[in-house]
Amino acid sequence: MLTDTLRPNLLESHEYPHYIKYMGSKTKIMDFVISGINEVYAGGAVLDLFAGSASLSGALRDQVQVHSNDIQEYSSVLAKAYLTAYKDKSTPTSYMILQKAEHIVNKHLHLISDELQYNDIETLKHFNDVEENNRKLINNDFTNDYHLFTKNYSGTWWTAQQCLWIDALREVADEYKGKPSYSIILASLMYAMAYTSQGTGHYAQYRDAKNIKSMKDIMIYRRRDIRHYFSRKYNDALLDVPSFMNKQQHIITSLDFVDCLSVFSGGTVYADPPYCFVHYSRFYHALETLVKYDYPELQVKSGKLVKGRYRENRHQSPFCIRTKVSQAFKDMFEGVKSTGSNLVLSYSKNGMIEIEAVEAIALDVFGAAYALDMVSTDYKHMTLGRQGDRHRDVQECLILAKRK
Repeated sequence: MLTDTLRPNLLESHEYPHYIKYMGSKTKIMDFVISGINEVYAGGAVLDLFAGSASLSGALRDQVQVHSNDIQEYSSVLAKAYLTAYKDKSTPTSYMILQKAEHIVNKHLHLISDELQYNDIETLKHFNDVEENNRKLINNDFTNDYHLFTKNYSGTWWTAQQCLWIDALREVADEYKGKPSYSIILASLMYAMAYTSQGTGHYAQYRDAKNIKSMKDIMIYRRRDIRHYFSRKYNDALLDVPSFMNKQQHIITSLDFVDCLSVFSGGTVYADPPYCFVHYSRFYHALETLVKYDYPELQVKSGKLVKGRYRENRHQSPFCIRTKVSQAFKDMFEGVKSTGSNLVLSYSKNGMIEIEAVEAIALDVFGAAYALDMVSTDYKHMTLGRQGDRHRDVQECLILAKRK
């Protein structure tokens, strides 16, 4: 079975705060994942090759050097919040941050005219008129530097007023860029965005009010206060982070998986690639935009702005493309082998290709130089949809590859 508890350098799953809602998060099976890592771990760093919400960084941060990597830059912010953030004299309180943000918001409150307000709404038509008026802000010209969310996302996952606060808090965050608290501020803002969003936990498409029931449900989120969720998470995060720099020499990168493996050596790779045809860059584009804050060109299809308001030229993972997934696994296994590292691969029996096919590729690439094994567990996979399949039964498999 899995690792003997008497084995030296045994890693454990330590508690950590969560910042975002994330599809396929391994939080609920972290003990299972780390038991798999212990099965092959022989010292050195642990590379989280597809870090996503960086939960593995949170679980292992004080025990071993972690190299957290994901091609999406929002992941690096979450990893820094776990691995490199700490409190010092420059660290602001939530009150200080919100005071500065409120000063910014007050300067732009004139933008929230009566037709953008969600007050005294009783009919579905009135509600949808207000929604559409919010969305029309994308046609406005703004003179202030931090207006990205107010312009692009008002009336989508958030109201114009909520977007004013997102932009203001993002502006305040940049005052602390280069400080050890910067990543905590941004991560706490991601949390506030997630829990005030009227969507289903991701940002693929916002919901439309098609009847009174859905209108009332959306209104719950339209009335939520960004400030409350930001300050609650930020205060909790400050209790979690140390008052000194982490002694582990953690590394955080935003590289393609092949490029990341080319600079890693002599440790253990944990790989949790996407399982299905949907790209994470579609589901979490709003977080990527928050971090980059680069006023991206938005995707247009058939002459119309795509409803999800996705970033143009967003990353497309080969693990999500049926014609490319087999080669992607081969490239990953060859990259791991070239580093001289051991591997723990998470994959699902409901993945893009059969788990037996993945196993066959692994056997072909690793050959006699590695011992291969596979373990599995059943758990409820959160789809982050508000339909009948919100939780789906998934059999999670770990393919273990250890150098002989």
